[in-house]
Amino acid sequence: MDGRERKNIKTGLKVAIVLKQDQRTGKLTYGVVKELLTNSPSHPHGIKVRLTDGQVGRVQEIEE
Repeated sequence: MDGRERKNIKTGLKVAIVLKQDQRTGKLTYGVVKELLTNSPSHPHGIKVRLTDGQVGRVQEIEE
């Protein structure tokens, strides 16, 4: 599924995000969505979310 569409992301989903400091390298961080931070229906770099551990980043992949 596409991490750039808000409708695909729900709280409780396992996702891979890229943190702000990892945007240059593209290093992914895995976790569970606690809260959606992007209000628009889509974003070209991925929807911004907060994970249950408090980390914030943009969704790159949604785990099935």
